[in-house]
Amino acid sequence: MEVTPNAFTVDGFCSAYGVGRSLLYEEIRAGRISVRKAGRRTLIRKEDAQAWLDNLPEMKPAKEEA
Repeated sequence: MEVTPNAFTVDGFCSAYGVGRSLLYEEIRAGRISVRKAGRRTLIRKEDAQAWLDNLPEMKPAKEEA
């Protein structure tokens, strides 16, 4: 039975979402992603990670010129 974690560490989040630590910490400082602290460890709940991803701007394809 495989156990799925309920939260990401900083490195786990960065790996799963393909972003760097600098961007993650910038998003935390800006209040766009919530984190929890367990001692010195920073954790990002899966729900908060998904909410962050869902709130990123959607890129619309460029209109082709006729």
